Amino acid sequence: MKKQLFLLLFIVSFSAAKAQKIDSIFVNLYTDSLKKGTYNYINVDGLLSNGKYLPLDSNHIIFKSDHGEFFGNSLWLDKNFKEEKVHISVCLKNNAASKQEFDMYVKKKEDAPLKTADQLMDEWRRKKKN
Repeated sequence: MKKQLFLLLFIVSFSAAKAQKIDSIFVNLYTDSLKKGTYNYINVDGLLSNGKYLPLDSNHIIFKSDHGEFFGNSLWLDKNFKEEKVHISVCLKNNAASKQEFDMYVKKKEDAPLKTADQLMDEWRRKKKN
């Protein structure tokens, strides 16, 4: 029994020693603007004490914004949203000093509707003839 307890304590202490501390966080945006009526993913990476990067989610980060609602890493903006930009802040749950704040503008121009499969095939056939 003592050997099993010693082995368990050794494994736990070894795992804790191997755990890396997040030194700082970085926000990597996939886009330059937010879209209304959809989820906008906010990508946050943590720089570990060993120099490697780790993608972080709402288990590690507190997400806040002055508009919209966060679901995990994704910010939802209502389709009828009227503001020009959204102020977003992210910080580590266990280190409030490690914080990033930024403004993201909301896309003004609507996306063109996606073409149907038939429209794409017609375009492809016309190009092939020429």
